[in-house]
Amino acid sequence: MVPTLEGSSDALFPDFPKGPLHAYRARASFSWKELSLFLEGEDMLRFKKTVFSALESDPLFARSHGAHLSLEKYRKLNFLRCRRIFEYDFLSVEDVFRSPLKVLAFLHCLGMYDWSLAAKYFLHTMVFGSAIYNSGSERHFEYIQKAFNMEIFGCFALTEVSHGSNTKAIRTTAHYDPATEEFIIHSPDFEAAKFWVGNMGKTATHAVVFAQLYVPGGQCHGLHPFLVQIRDPKTLLPMPGVMVGDMGKKLGQNGLDNGFAVFHQVCVPRQNLLNRTGDVTPDGTYISPFKDVRQRFGASLGSLSMGRVSITGMSVVNLQLAVSIALRFSATRRQFGPTQEEEIPVLEYQLQQWRLLPYLAAAYALHHFVKSLFLDLAELQRGLLGGDRSARQAELGHEIHALASAGKPLASWTAQQGIQECREACGGHGYLAMNRLGVLRDDNDPNCTYEGDNNVLLQQTSNYLLGLLARRDQGGARLQSPLKTVDFLEAYPDILGQRFTGSSFADCLDSAVPVAAYKWLVCYLLRESYQKLNQEKRSGSNDFEARNNCQVYYCRSLALAFMELTVVQRFHEYTHQPGVPPSLRAVLGRLSALYALWSLSRHTAVLYQGGYFSGPQAGKVVESAILTLCSQLKDDAVALVDVIAPPDFVLDSPIGRADGELYKNLWGAILQESSALERGSWWSEFSHNKPVIGSLKPKL
Repeated sequence: MVPTLEGSSDALFPDFPKGPLHAYRARASFSWKELSLFLEGEDMLRFKKTVFSALESDPLFARSHGAHLSLEKYRKLNFLRCRRIFEYDFLSVEDVFRSPLKVLAFLHCLGMYDWSLAAKYFLHTMVFGSAIYNSGSERHFEYIQKAFNMEIFGCFALTEVSHGSNTKAIRTTAHYDPATEEFIIHSPDFEAAKFWVGNMGKTATHAVVFAQLYVPGGQCHGLHPFLVQIRDPKTLLPMPGVMVGDMGKKLGQNGLDNGFAVFHQVCVPRQNLLNRTGDVTPDGTYISPFKDVRQRFGASLGSLSMGRVSITGMSVVNLQLAVSIALRFSATRRQFGPTQEEEIPVLEYQLQQWRLLPYLAAAYALHHFVKSLFLDLAELQRGLLGGDRSARQAELGHEIHALASAGKPLASWTAQQGIQECREACGGHGYLAMNRLGVLRDDNDPNCTYEGDNNVLLQQTSNYLLGLLARRDQGGARLQSPLKTVDFLEAYPDILGQRFTGSSFADCLDSAVPVAAYKWLVCYLLRESYQKLNQEKRSGSNDFEARNNCQVYYCRSLALAFMELTVVQRFHEYTHQPGVPPSLRAVLGRLSALYALWSLSRHTAVLYQGGYFSGPQAGKVVESAILTLCSQLKDDAVALVDVIAPPDFVLDSPIGRADGELYKNLWGAILQESSALERGSWWSEFSHNKPVIGSLKPKL
């Protein structure tokens, strides 16, 4: 049963101990407690505090410093921890499907502790469970309750050995046999084996398996999901016809058992087809509530978008953890100074501010984007479950698919680059494994790959934008979308005529300025990509060749710029809304402007190339504004970290602890290492069998 957190705001916001970080906290221009309440709300903060407190007080979750677990022991421990999470009942089945932000917060709490645990729980409940809920019907819902009771354990099997991003080419088949009213699931060869499937390696008993659906007569109706039992829940032995196994050690997240499965003529009942978008009658007739192929495809995008939006959030959490560690370190690490007698914190150096504070701003902006997109996705799923067959519902599915397909690359790459910058900004101490930056880097790395390779996914977004422009040119369709992310394109010709007018850095300190620049940038890249695509076709290239030749410098840049604009726009609107408390407006406005200008500065060459910038002053104004904002946010950095950092037990980094006792914490952690003061066990053998120098010298 989940423990409850009672008490006043003092229990929710205990004061930090006075120490080396106190000076920065005292200089902050705002109250970190007020900002926490504004961003999260008291109920959500209490929920997160309850989760963190439960983990810290439970011996099963004790940090095993110095104990290097074997792969088998780590996976056993991770499974036991996952089972304990269900015993706490932090999330009910109703919460999972009715409280999207609570689900997101819970995933992030577990991930801050250990992504292997978060991934195991999330894949079982949100990916496996949600696939059944969103793609199935009432006849399947009993499996969701069984999953939450841990009577069964689930996984999501889409990727194969020879196909990942190209899902339409998946080769696992499901042939329907009307005589037995069963589907026959089959892998034609090992290249069609399901691969990289989380939870499948050791623990999953059931899988949502994607296969090409064939009806009698040989007609294929494309990829559909099926509920397939792969192991006996009591013995964990494979079911007949299923070869299932573990893939072994990975670069990170080794508490999660990724696996493979090969199916040999495995029969499943007709009812095991998850049938929300398509079904097969007992006699073998295929039926679908969607008459329009585009609408059916839009409805099927929900399960893929769920994974991508969640990975976007996971990446942002990794960035939050990294900047929390690096900025607390930078505020206490003293090196050099104006005199030989005085050393100053490295955070006082402009270079350190420029390296780290834009990533702090990115963590805030991207976190807001993830929350808003998660709510958009919940709206899509409500419509799907409510039987909404409208054109708006279909368009919403395509828009969210485009946002999720570019959001994951932007967030995972930003986290990847940010974690590395944080590691280097902490010097040699950042390279110590105990300070966690290496673990964060390795655990974040797969976010760039699974649920779609980042560079491939960006093509989904650019195709969406190019398709909108083509529809306007061909039939006069308006450039608009349910979430209004593309509505600005209606003024496409006028925007292309605009130019940058800022004459001083002060003109750029409001994020409205980079928002306008980004709109021009997206319009310019859309025009250039559209013209390049048509030019390739006029030159004789077929559609495949033409799109392939338009990615570098055109479509890829277009998708990223559109995604950055969406994040910048949403964060600008959020930080400038009337409901922002007056005491928080300045710091939130600076975060918004810094993220927007820093992201925009990476496109300086294109802004000059297209004529939006002219003369040396434009680029210098943007650079000056970035440095000014870094300087203005420097004294707020520690307080901003206090808002997003989890408790020390969860953050698990000696150099990132909230008390700021950098060297005391580091030294204590080193001495906790079981072998820190011991002589190497191999020494006695070496000392008794010293080599005879030159005895193995080769003869010429």
